[in-house]
Amino acid sequence: MDKSFFDKLLNFGPNWKVDRVSINELNEIDIFLKFDLASYKTAHIDTYEFIHDYSSPRRWRHLDIMQYKTFISAKLPRIKHKDSTIKSIEIPWAQLGQHHTVLFEKFAIDLLLATKNQTKTAELLRCGFNLVNKIMHNATERGLKKRDLNAVYKQLSLDEKSFKKGHDYITVLSNQEEGIILDVVKDRTKKSTKDLLINTLSEYQISKVETISLDMWKAYNTAVDEILPKAKKVHDRFHLIKYLNEAIDNVRKREVKKNEVLRDSRYALLKNRFNLTEKQHFKFEEVLRANTEVGYVWGLKESFKSFFGCKDYDEAFKRLSEWNSFVMWEAIPELTKVAKMFGRHTRGVCNALVEKASNAMAERLNGKIQLIKTVGRGYRKFHNFRSAILFFNGGLELYP
Repeated sequence: MDKSFFDKLLNFGPNWKVDRVSINELNEIDIFLKFDLASYKTAHIDTYEFIHDYSSPRRWRHLDIMQYKTFISAKLPRIKHKDSTIKSIEIPWAQLGQHHTVLFEKFAIDLLLATKNQTKTAELLRCGFNLVNKIMHNATERGLKKRDLNAVYKQLSLDEKSFKKGHDYITVLSNQEEGIILDVVKDRTKKSTKDLLINTLSEYQISKVETISLDMWKAYNTAVDEILPKAKKVHDRFHLIKYLNEAIDNVRKREVKKNEVLRDSRYALLKNRFNLTEKQHFKFEEVLRANTEVGYVWGLKESFKSFFGCKDYDEAFKRLSEWNSFVMWEAIPELTKVAKMFGRHTRGVCNALVEKASNAMAERLNGKIQLIKTVGRGYRKFHNFRSAILFFNGGLELYP
């Protein structure tokens, strides 16, 4: 094989030349490099004294040549300098301690982004799963270190996502403007949430946060009050409507035992009216005509939804107070419980009625996290799950 051809393809600089190329019985190509001492001495004439020794032969996985797995092989010299120091020479094709080249890592990152699956990427690269997993972890940590700590995030979102079956959760901190996940932490306690905010944001970034969208989980609210006291808390619209829908469903469950009309009416009452099937639409009309309590609660939910888009906080406060008073007077226990909850979080609920900020982007990101779980068939270790989430959704500079 023509050594000059591979020299031109590899282009590793004047200090390294192709010595020979071979193919073994496993159909693997090895490109053996030789250190060009004369070239190095010329470039470092003021510091070079002599070669102290060479390492044992090392091998790095490189981009494949046609159907052949390809490797770079070389002995690395240690140089004795005139100041008596001995240093290993830096190589242009790989980072220190790695067993693959930079170009191989870049290609692996591209494949991961395309497949979103570590196992499939390993199959396409014809390498082990552990190597792909290591590349993903390294790329994620590298990207986090490159993050600009002076970047301004005016709108943040805090949301939860299930990690494993049962009550195993992670807390997700995201930026709504860019649609990226800033970081995640295991659990949803006050301590873990505070750690997430402190470790993710610099003091400068904390001072620039204007609004943070979150649900009414006590741990989240307490942590935000302590770490982001100047930020405007906005209770997410999605969760507000979710609480009202839960009240509707609980009333339906109570009434269905005495009213046959309410059988098979769950989706007719909870789905958006414009998304109802023909059968569900007729069921919905039948429930409203029956003058049931659940139909009345549904109407109160719709009246609450009409408050979104209030012109200012005063108008939102007035409307919420009137709605809460009316609900308390009606004394429907399932809805009264929700009204009391809204009353305990009046400021955040009123902000939600005025501000456009919501957890809509966070919910979309939650969908992407769910896709990662589905494609990866679940994650047993949080460390792996976090790396995957940030690798695919962190907006990071991943390449070496």
